Amino acid sequence: MQMNTNSNKKANNRSLRTISEAGLRITNQRALIMDIIRREKGHPDADEVYRLAREKQPHISLSTVYRTLQTLKGLGLVEEVHFDETHHHYETKPAGEHCHLLCLGCGKIIEFKYPLALMVKVNVPDAKDFDIVGSEVRLTGYCANCRKNRK
Repeated sequence: MQMNTNSNKKANNRSLRTISEAGLRITNQRALIMDIIRREKGHPDADEVYRLAREKQPHISLSTVYRTLQTLKGLGLVEEVHFDETHHHYETKPAGEHCHLLCLGCGKIIEFKYPLALMVKVNVPDAKDFDIVGSEVRLTGYCANCRKNRK
């Protein structure tokens, strides 16, 4: 547990340093929203980040949350992921690429690492004369619990 706390502190310090180096102020709102995304299990959308932020800072506005998310995204501190047509979900920028499994029954999101994205990035650009700068792999289906309930 101590290692996880130290890891969170180091990640938080890196995030704050990145914000400062970009010439932006380190506001309580920015620090809070970054902390929420880092600590939250899963991939919260802006409404969930807003709800959690209001528990700590009741006067924070939804527009502040949206602006901050876009700022953090622009700084490369968070990634915006799309699991459906209507919502953008957020996660801290991972050290390496990973994939997502999305349950169509309950909406559960499971992260996993698999070399598929790396293999595509290595093999496709030369064949298609294309410069790949990012990738997102999302697979849909049903988790064990939903699969059991469907039977």
